[in-house]
Amino acid sequence: MEAQGAQMIFALILAVFILIVLVLKTKIHAFVALLIAASVTGIVGGMAPSTVIETISEGFGGTLGTIGIVIGLGVMMGRVLEVSGAAERIAYTLIKWLGRKKEEWAMAVAGYFVSIPIFVDSAYVILMPIVKALSTKTGKSVVSLGIALGIGLTATHHMVPPTPGPLGVAGIYGIDVGMMMLWGLVLGVPVVISGVFYGKWIGKKIYQLPTEDGLDYVRPEKPINSLDEYYDMQEQKNLPGLLISIAPILIPIILILMNTSIAATGAEGLAVEYITFLGNPVIAVAIGLIIAIYGLFHNVRQADAIERMEEGIKNAGIILLVTGAGGALGSVLEESGTGEVIGEQIAQTGLPAIMIPFFIATAVRLIQGSGTVAMITGASISAPIVATMDVSMVFAALAATVGSMVFSYFNDSMFWVVNRMLGIKNVKEQLLVWSIPTTIAWGVALPLLLILNGLFG
Repeated sequence: MEAQGAQMIFALILAVFILIVLVLKTKIHAFVALLIAASVTGIVGGMAPSTVIETISEGFGGTLGTIGIVIGLGVMMGRVLEVSGAAERIAYTLIKWLGRKKEEWAMAVAGYFVSIPIFVDSAYVILMPIVKALSTKTGKSVVSLGIALGIGLTATHHMVPPTPGPLGVAGIYGIDVGMMMLWGLVLGVPVVISGVFYGKWIGKKIYQLPTEDGLDYVRPEKPINSLDEYYDMQEQKNLPGLLISIAPILIPIILILMNTSIAATGAEGLAVEYITFLGNPVIAVAIGLIIAIYGLFHNVRQADAIERMEEGIKNAGIILLVTGAGGALGSVLEESGTGEVIGEQIAQTGLPAIMIPFFIATAVRLIQGSGTVAMITGASISAPIVATMDVSMVFAALAATVGSMVFSYFNDSMFWVVNRMLGIKNVKEQLLVWSIPTTIAWGVALPLLLILNGLFG
């Protein structure tokens, strides 16, 4: 049995090595690389080839069974919010509510909500004109405002369904989406706070404003301070109202959390059945999409509306494939018994089980850059392991998403989006603007996660 266990562990190590080499050194996509890693894990670990194929197929389909539907609905809703101006309305309203001298907080909170349904890169591009306008009118460094927005977006992008990455992790772990959403929102708060304070600090050291034509940046000695022009400019835009802008995001969240709360009480009855139905993530997000379509696209032609939503689906396609492949790898680890063997070995070391997905996701993020691939890979490898240990699967899943936030740098697309749109060209400054705050977010979220796991896990 010891020899067989060693063979299984060797199979996983070999598979991870091959996965890393394929992603970094070849033209093979992460989706195909994950499938190859799953095959290597199974065959080298002692499974029959036919069983490996069957397990991969079942793991792929099982993971995407309902999660795939929610991801599809969510990205269509996000695209509607992008095109309609709803995301801009949310940001502008928060700026007015929070008032002068709190623009960084307004951008961070706007990012925190907007990134739940909208891809983080797209959301940053959409809201960047607001950052530039605020910088020009208030004299605040575009860097401080841009970092606050970016970390707000990153917090929910990494931890809150129906964002595709954390939703895929929830599917791989087989946990309640509402619980993942609830604790992800809680964990995101200190991440946002850390981003705002860091942004304010570094913005004083890298102080620059957009030029009048908005095409470049300058670093003046004395800032101006006039927000009224920005308010007037926004009021002249034909943006949707706040209520209809935020409803497609807020209503699904409320319905899903109601479903989770009712399930926790164990209540029964007809009303409970309807709440459970409406609070199912598939139905809740579908309702949000319908609200977005008829509330924000009521003046858009049918063909144009459908085309816009299909654009969102195209962007989600690769995430669906990677999530399904991650589920396939996890199924092979579970079916082969590798997860159980590794779990027993780790339990003897005394390492907290919740740190396993965290460390794996952190390592993958540093190696290949993509936060989504890192959290999916971390979840795929760790889920069969921690399932055999005494740990909350919800917090273990969040550990994978938290680990994937660390040190965004040259191999992460968001690193380039942030720095290019903020006009940061010096490499040292690029690291200070985005690599450091994402690492601070990673470091801030981990201790809180451990505390929450100790109290509620």
